[in-house]
Amino acid sequence: MKKRKKRVCICICMAAVLAAGVYFLYRYNVIPHQAYQSAYFGIENFQSSCDMDGDGIDDQTDILEGARAYVSTEPKYRSRYYETGYPDDGYGVCTDVVAFALLYAGYDLMELVEEDIAAHPESYDVEEADRNIDFRRVKNLSVYLENNAISLTTEPSDIAQWQGGDIVVFRRHIGIVSDVRNKKGIPFVIHNANPVQVRYEEDILEIWGEITGHYRISE
Repeated sequence: MKKRKKRVCICICMAAVLAAGVYFLYRYNVIPHQAYQSAYFGIENFQSSCDMDGDGIDDQTDILEGARAYVSTEPKYRSRYYETGYPDDGYGVCTDVVAFALLYAGYDLMELVEEDIAAHPESYDVEEADRNIDFRRVKNLSVYLENNAISLTTEPSDIAQWQGGDIVVFRRHIGIVSDVRNKKGIPFVIHNANPVQVRYEEDILEIWGEITGHYRISE
């Protein structure tokens, strides 16, 4: 009887560990999540009326495509300073996903943030401006977007208000909102977070942490 109880206890413990492991792998997107298109939830994909780079593709779509084009190069996560401003060696951080996505659409964040810091120095916590790095800091992009972009809801459950090509800012992280969604209609995020990240487009909007901003570049 004692041996049987012991075996039962061992089986229960193993099952609990396995369940916890599967939950952890799923929660942190090691196990991929089911993806749905916006139309499944009756949501129409937003298209901007602006086309900054004049390529015939609206800004919202361009930014989304730019984010995917950048992460398709599989940038390795590493933080360092570049004399070129934009990383040119296959490495990058979370802000580079946003910077390259906007550059694809015709917005040069390196130049734009430099100009905004010069125009509104009191808004930025920058002792000495450096155009090569200022646009690659989350806190600076947060200020720039607040000053220059359209501010939207930070509540993930307002699913219709979240559109592919938007920008989401967390306390210490930033990414581009995807046009694919989880089973609740909450969109995935295209981002670069750490060296062990399995994929770049993930279901993290609800779990990453406090959302401090949600922005759209143009109407």
